[in-house]
Amino acid sequence: MATISQPTSVPPLPNHKVKIKKIGQRACNERDDKGKLCGGHLKRWFYTTDVIERECGCIEKAWGEKAEVYRCECCQVLYLPNPDDAHGVNVGGVGQFSVFGITIVPKEEKKA
Repeated sequence: MATISQPTSVPPLPNHKVKIKKIGQRACNERDDKGKLCGGHLKRWFYTTDVIERECGCIEKAWGEKAEVYRCECCQVLYLPNPDDAHGVNVGGVGQFSVFGITIVPKEEKKA
């Protein structure tokens, strides 16, 4: 059985909690003081257009202008993409193939 290595080193930021996404992760796995799971959706965050982040500026200083960063919509924990994830930017994942074997043939384009 193959094991997947999870990166453990996360660069610290002074004003943000930062984690690394697990492969295929779409929801936040942060727990509060009582141990309750947050479960908020992870969304791609364009921090350069965020007004509050522009005042802080620590993310842009640490990672540059075009870093791929995801943020929980509830608790605002930041997630970096997993380097082992082959699919890259797509948070939703690749989806599932049909178990029924149905293939839809694309429509033919009409010639004008």
